[in-house]
Amino acid sequence: MLQARQIECTRGNRRLFHDLSFRLEAKQALRVGGENGSGKTSLLRMLAGLSPVEAGEILWKEGRIAALGEDYRRNLVFLGHSNGLKDDLTAVENLRFALALAGLEAGDTALRAALGAQGLASIADLPARLLSQGQKRRVALCRLGFSADKPLWVLDEPFAALDAASVARVAAVVVAHLRTGGMAIFTTHQEVDLTGVQVCPLELGVQ
Repeated sequence: MLQARQIECTRGNRRLFHDLSFRLEAKQALRVGGENGSGKTSLLRMLAGLSPVEAGEILWKEGRIAALGEDYRRNLVFLGHSNGLKDDLTAVENLRFALALAGLEAGDTALRAALGAQGLASIADLPARLLSQGQKRRVALCRLGFSADKPLWVLDEPFAALDAASVARVAAVVVAHLRTGGMAIFTTHQEVDLTGVQVCPLELGVQ
């Protein structure tokens, strides 16, 4: 269970949001919306423990995430705007490297199967510099297929640069995670079909 209690975010001398509270439990997703500059990415970075809260508190299972530190971060996957791919590594090598950074291991067969599930089998051995933006995003999102044991997924614009078929594939992965007891927080400007699971909207407004 994740809770935000009266949290606040300011950038420069502009307050993006304040007195923001919500509660997220197993099998629930939080869809964060709002105009550009409304604080969506800042909020996700706070929830992932990457940026400090300026007021209020964020709790994981009743403990403050700032105090839990690495014990909290072991429970989550964070995917930001950047795909984090190295141009000279192939798709397979990039996925292997990303999993290693997260403390996960997978054999070549499993890595290629994950890429194939996202329609990337034909580009598995191409260096990332030759991939389209949508293909790069899908390579990065393949991490989710190895993260079922991480209950909380925090995803910043996971569907950006994806075509309709790819959006559907990624949405299916998120739905499967929620149905097995996981949680997800994500931002998106697109309409995404997450039928069969509970998605709570949170709209941030520019102040």
